[in-house]
This record gives sequence, structure tokens and C-alpha cells, in this order.
Amino acid sequence: MKLSTLSLLGLQAASTCLALPASSSRDPAIAKASAELDVLARLALQKTLKTAKGSRCTPDKIKIRREWGALTKAERLDYIKAVQCLQAKPSRYPSALAPGAKSRFDDFVVTHINQTQTAHYTGNFLGLHRYFTALYEQALRQECGYRGTQPYWDWAKTAETGLSGSPIFDGSATSMSGNGVFIPNQGDVVLGGGEGSGLPPVYLPAGTGGGCVTSGPFVNMTVNLGPIQLDVPGGRPQESNPAGPFAYNPRCLRRDLTDAVNQRFANASSIKHVIAQETIDSFQMIMQGIPGTGDIGVHGGGHYSLGGDPGRDVSTSPGDPAFYLHHAMIDRVWWMWQMVDAAKRVYGEKAGEAVAGTRTFLNIPESEPTTLDDEVDFGYAAGPSRKLRELMSVVEGPFCYVYV
Repeated sequence: MKLSTLSLLGLQAASTCLALPASSSRDPAIAKASAELDVLARLALQKTLKTAKGSRCTPDKIKIRREWGALTKAERLDYIKAVQCLQAKPSRYPSALAPGAKSRFDDFVVTHINQTQTAHYTGNFLGLHRYFTALYEQALRQECGYRGTQPYWDWAKTAETGLSGSPIFDGSATSMSGNGVFIPNQGDVVLGGGEGSGLPPVYLPAGTGGGCVTSGPFVNMTVNLGPIQLDVPGGRPQESNPAGPFAYNPRCLRRDLTDAVNQRFANASSIKHVIAQETIDSFQMIMQGIPGTGDIGVHGGGHYSLGGDPGRDVSTSPGDPAFYLHHAMIDRVWWMWQMVDAAKRVYGEKAGEAVAGTRTFLNIPESEPTTLDDEVDFGYAAGPSRKLRELMSVVEGPFCYVYV
């Protein structure tokens, strides 16, 4: 979808009307944060359009990424059809490297597995996932005839409506499928706190599902890869496939929708707090959750409110089709933050302005600082390789899109 500048601004204004109606029972702090986020989104769009005027990505070429609930039912069905098409196309990975990869959809899971330890709590977390999501969108369009753009999941909306009350997860034919079969007495999901970690554990409640999804277009979907680092309820150790990370392990898609996690870690106030950060270092750390604080951030809030398998597995989480809606929202929040001060947060060349951190997960093992000249490469899944500096702006390098 491409629109003129005036149409873009009109669509942005209309999009704020999709927010939840005011209610006397609504938390005033949440309502205030939601209103402030609407303003920030409008300002980000206006500033981006001004930036785009000087690039090849002119306003008449910009693609529009929208929240799932703002899509028509026909548009949602088109997106779902394209995802299922990608799941039906054969993998590009040599079977010797990834015998469990059976589809083009799986190819993206494989490359995420390969980069788990260098793409989280690192300096390239945001840029790498921006490119990863864009290449997935490109595959849907170029390989499966999709004519739309990558939609996003606004966690602030589901924090108020409840996950199963959202058009994303209501289990209808135009959803991303709903909850899993309810498994009673699952116990808490316990994150971290292992021997030698030096960090206290984080206890998250289990959700209202836990088993195979029961409805919607992905009810018969097969998850082929993993688990690798699957957090499970009941305080049990993480589950992994004993045959190895790339072995074939077909099973159902499981979900465990957990409103309490969404409401605690990924509500409007949580998003506003992330965007209020002054530096890229604090922004990306608070977004992911600072270890030892008990806060898993909006990034963890989305993943663990989705739950299930592979939703709770940091390595194979792209195996749930909702992953890409979640990471489009991560990208949207980063974009909003960047446009508060684009001169530094998009184009800044000084250390710590646009990127911060090292090249390994929490700098374990110790590694060099991330730079804008670091390469992002997804191997057989998609490409080409890009320098991180090419991935800083949504309207430069390989990108030409905005969010409304």
C-alpha cells in the first residue's frame, strides 16, 4: 500500500481513532500513556516524511505498515495465505546443514537459531531484527504474491482487551490462530536464577492454554525445528531436542496466552517508559529487560504472553507466525524512539549514539563493540548481506516504509 504525503497524514490521524474508547474503569496512567504514544507516533511519521523527501524513498513510494486490527478481513486473509504459501515452499538450506528445515518459512527459523547468541543483548539486536522482519515481508511478497505489508501487534491494545479478545488471537479464520488446549495446574515459568548465574529467578504465571492451538488458520501447522532453549511451566529445566538444534522434530504449534504477562510488561506505560530513554544503550536494555531486575521488558513481554512452543524459545521463536507481528512492533517502537532525535539516533556516527553494546549476548564471552560497519547476513534464508549503518533508517538503505 502506497500513499501520498497528505494521505499518509490522514491515515495516521485516523489510526489514532482505533484506540480503545475511554472508560471510567480504565487506569488513568495507562490512558495518559496511550494518548502520549499516539502523539509520538504522529510526530515520528511527520519527521520521517520530511526525511524521505531527500532520499530515493519519496512519500509516493513509502509502504504503510499497520496494526492487525486496522486491516480489513480480506487483507488479513491475504497475509495468512502468503504465510501458508511460504510454509509450503521447499527450504533453500542444504539438508546436511539443516535437515529439519522443510520450508522457506523454516529457513528464517534456522538463521535465527544460528544468530541467537549474537542477535540478543548485543549492539545489533534492533538493526538485525529490522532487516530480518523486512526480508520475511519481502519473501511473502516476492515468493508468494502478497501485495500488502508486514502488520504489527500493538501489545498496548491486547493488554487492555485481553489476548483472546484481540483479532490477532481470537481463533477466527482471519486471526493468527488462537490459544492452545488448556492444561491445568501448569505452575510458573521460571526464568534464569540457575546455579552460578548470580541472578534471582523471574517467576511468570502460566497462561490459559499450553497445548496445541485449537482454532484458526494455523491449527494444523507443523513446527519442524527445536526446541533448543524452551522455557516450560512448573519450574522444570529448559527443553531441547536431543537430536540437535537443526534436527527434524515435527510437532504441533502450541500457545499459552498469558494476559498477566502482557499487562505487566507490555502495556502502554511500559512502551512509553522505553521510548523515554535518552540513550540507545538504556533503550535497548530496558526493551529487552535488564537481567536481575525482574523486568523482562516489552520484548520479553510479547514473547512470554504468547507462550507455548516455540513462543517461549528464544532460538526458535520465529517458528510461531505471530513472531513477525511482535517484531514489527519492536521495530515500530524503535522507529518512534529514533525520530525523537534522528540526527543522533539514526545518523549519529559517534560511539553510543545510534548503536551500543558488543557482538555477543551480554558480552559473554567478551567481544568487540558493535559498529555501524558490522555486517548482517542471513545466509541461505535471505539477503543480501548489509552493513548495520544501512539498517538504521526505515526510509533509506533497503527500506521504504513507515508505521501508522
